Amino acid sequence: MDQPPRIPTVDLRPWLSGDADARARTAVTVDRALRTAGFLLVTGHGVDMTLGTRIREAAREFFRLPYAAKEPLAVRVGGRGWLGPGAEANGYAEGTPTPPDLKESLSFAADQPTGDAATDAEWFLPNRWPEASPSLQGLVETYLAQLRTLSDQLLELLAVALGAPEDFFTRHTAHPTWGFNINWYPGTDTVGEAQPGQFRIGPHTDFGTVTLLDRQAGKGGLQVFTDEGGWEDAPYDADAFTVNIGDLMARWTGDRWRSGRHRVLPPPADVPTEELMSLVYFYECDPHTTVAPIPGPGGRVAYEPVDSHTYLRAQLDAIAVTP
Repeated sequence: MDQPPRIPTVDLRPWLSGDADARARTAVTVDRALRTAGFLLVTGHGVDMTLGTRIREAAREFFRLPYAAKEPLAVRVGGRGWLGPGAEANGYAEGTPTPPDLKESLSFAADQPTGDAATDAEWFLPNRWPEASPSLQGLVETYLAQLRTLSDQLLELLAVALGAPEDFFTRHTAHPTWGFNINWYPGTDTVGEAQPGQFRIGPHTDFGTVTLLDRQAGKGGLQVFTDEGGWEDAPYDADAFTVNIGDLMARWTGDRWRSGRHRVLPPPADVPTEELMSLVYFYECDPHTTVAPIPGPGGRVAYEPVDSHTYLRAQLDAIAVTP
């Protein structure tokens, strides 16, 4: 009998509109996949995928500008603006020494203030939009509203997969933080030859609850690590989001579910001018949520409770390349 794929494709329509048995089967599939790799592909999600195409077109206008035209928007990791060449090395977060990642990013984040001055000053600042891409703001804001809805639906599914009440996680997402990166991976004609051990994004796990990735297929693309298969190319479906859980969710489940370790390969030697662009939505939770492993069987690690955003800030600081 054929083994189920380590990273399955899950149609969300039975979960969103099906009967109790269909919802239960979906939850079992999700639980199995997240124990193995921390990754899923999801279809039937209801997000307008043409928005991603239009966002890429608008963002490309900015990324192809000369450095001097982009530099006024430059920020450090965790800021809102342009992360230029050499700004980030994701491998640092897991202690893997790598050269800086071969990418540029436009980075946005939660911007609706809570009314708490200290919290808003750290986590809910206004976004900065490139004047060279005037259509980008409207497209991104429409897209993000749909991703917020999908993220909460996924958190409800994850809660049921754990045997918890459906609102176990979403009771902590009334006013959550999130991040959104438009990652541009140009070819060697822009970034030069990769150094030894250098990637478009170095090996790492994400930091939050769930990550939604709208990606393009490519030889220098996403790889996922599993204990059974090691590093392998992630499956691709143009109509699907690639979904992985982050460190906060792994801690919340006592490592019942693995935080999905992944990397993005450097420009391939046989297609050195390959250019890819990924849209990455990092969902988190309300600031200062206490994240403690769920009670009962299933978890493997009895983590100490952490303040969600003290943890997130430390991880963001870890991947910043100090000038």
